[in-house]
Amino acid sequence: MTLWALRLEYDGRKFVGWQRQANGLSVQQVLEEAAAKLNGGNAVASFVAGRTDAGVHAEAQVAQLELEIPLRAERLCDALNFHTKPHEVVVLRAAPAPHGWNARFSAIRRSYRYDILNRRARPALQAHRVWHVPAALDTEAMQLAARHLLGRHDFSAFRAASCQAKSPLRTLDRLDVKRIGERIEIEAEARSFLHHQVRNMVGTLKLVGEGAWPESAVATALAARDRRAAGPTAPADGLSLTGVFYPIDPFA
Repeated sequence: MTLWALRLEYDGRKFVGWQRQANGLSVQQVLEEAAAKLNGGNAVASFVAGRTDAGVHAEAQVAQLELEIPLRAERLCDALNFHTKPHEVVVLRAAPAPHGWNARFSAIRRSYRYDILNRRARPALQAHRVWHVPAALDTEAMQLAARHLLGRHDFSAFRAASCQAKSPLRTLDRLDVKRIGERIEIEAEARSFLHHQVRNMVGTLKLVGEGAWPESAVATALAARDRRAAGPTAPADGLSLTGVFYPIDPFA
């Protein structure tokens, strides 16, 4: 048996999320069914670095699975990509995993990007990949507000009610807001995130950007440790998992 590390990209809009669920098609199901066809029809279990929600995209998700048959990495990518068609799930890289490596528990950092299209006209080419906000947003104010969230805090105000994490404490290493023309990119990095944490932070920063909140209100919401104190949850469309990092990179 070979333990494989896989780097994936997928468009999340047609899936119920990464994890298998009874109410629809998941990315996990597509990958595992493709892998089973390479494994003599035997079921293959996969594990992932981050369980993305319905509608959330990935540019560099990392998963692991074990296969009985010997394959070269390039051949494995080609074969899995053949069997994942027509679904929008693609294996970008494959590599034998180091001893003791785990896609989830070995990760030391994860990065996400949230994209806002900030213009009057609705998106056509970028539909389902951005949050369309027609009113002008002040990105400098959003960046000042974002600084209040950096570091180690109790993020209960930015945690989904359904979050199953044992502790609301997280260390946010990066939260940057930048404008590129009509597009606003919000990039977040941490070892791990709470359920909906990034989307809840973005929804709160949007209130600052539109002038509904002063930037200091973000610190007040964080200190309240109550979900009702923070802003709304931003739509899933604009969120993408952009990187998972390990002390020993299996793809290096």
